[in-house]
Parts: sequence; structure tokens; C-alpha cells
Amino acid sequence: MAVTHSGAGQSFATRLAADEIAALRARAVPRHFERGATLMHHDEVRGRVLLIERGHAKVTLVSEDGREIVLAFRGPGDLLGEVSALGGEPRSATVRALEPIDALAMAADDFDALLEEHPRIALVVLRLVIERLREADRHQFEFAAYQTLGRVARRIVELAERFGEPVEGGVRIALGISQEELAGWAGASRESTSKALHDLRAMALIETERRHITVRSLDELRRIA
Repeated sequence: MAVTHSGAGQSFATRLAADEIAALRARAVPRHFERGATLMHHDEVRGRVLLIERGHAKVTLVSEDGREIVLAFRGPGDLLGEVSALGGEPRSATVRALEPIDALAMAADDFDALLEEHPRIALVVLRLVIERLREADRHQFEFAAYQTLGRVARRIVELAERFGEPVEGGVRIALGISQEELAGWAGASRESTSKALHDLRAMALIETERRHITVRSLDELRRIA
């Protein structure tokens, strides 16, 4: 169970009623993706919408110099591809599986029909899109306003709040990500991200192991962030 599930921290699926989930399932087909598989391609023409049921994925873009920029991480209950499906525009990012993923897939036309039949689901989607736009604006501000240590701390706080599992003496982030992926999300080099993690470990705020982070003091980490 994640540390928080309220407000903007709620996934798409947790905001739906049982009958709405049933209606969605009736229009969807189950899909499985292995670790490393591409769920959606950048610039792909309007295609399917996915609802993740198990596993985690990263949303990325590639910079002009070939560097991967991580825009977000998504997990169980999260919706993917809704903006492209609704707007009819090519996809704005690539989505890849960080681990094996089970998902429900809907064709764009079926997604449109679902929203027409269930206006409250359309309202949930609208609120979700607004939250993601605000999140992107906040990240853009942070890139300009904060040093690497603060940005890395903020990203770890987000991971703990979204994917954290309580353990003895802290919160373990269930999402397994590499140092490169964390750097790409924080908008920093791998070297400066490594130094920031070293500093946070020295302050006894986190512990790290391969692809996993345990937060020892979430309140203190929020203060640093």
C-alpha cells in the first residue's frame, strides 16, 4: 500500500466507481508487456489507451543530444495515452515498461464512447489532465529555481508519496529505478545526482541499494526539498 492515496495522489482507477470500472473493462482487452517493452511511441498517431493494472512504466523523451529525459513514472491504476486519444494528435512521449506490466487496452474510439456514456469518467479524466499539466509546470519551475540536491530530494519525496511502502524505520520506494532514470527525471547529470544521493545518505535521510531507495525520514526529506 502506498503512503498516500488522497487528492492529487490518487490514481485514475481509484477515482472511479465500481460500475465505471466494469464499463471500462467491458470495452477493454487485457495486454501484457515484458520489462523493457515499449507501450507507446513518441509521435505515434492516435492509438490505444492503457490502464495499468500491475507493474510500473516510465514516460520519456529523448533530447537533441540523445539524452533520455524522464517526464514521469506511472504505476497500477494510472491511465496512459488519454491526451492523444482525445485530441487526435500524435503521442507526445514514449512509455516503456520498467518491469512486467499487465494492462487494459482500449481503442481510441472505444475510449471516446466510454466517456460519452459515462460523463463522470470524462470529468475524472479532465481533472487528471489538469493535475499533470500543473505537475509539469511545477517541475519546470524547479529546474530553474533549485539546485540538484533540492530537485533530487523532491523527486524522492514524490516517489515515496506515490509508490512508498511502510517498512521498519522508514518508507521503501517500491518502484525500482536506476540512478540514470532518477537523474533524467531531476533534470541533472548522473554525476551531480550521485553526489546528491551521497549527501542525502550522509544526512541519514535515505538508504540506497541497486534500483531501490528507502527513505528514513520523510518529514526531514520534505524539509530539504
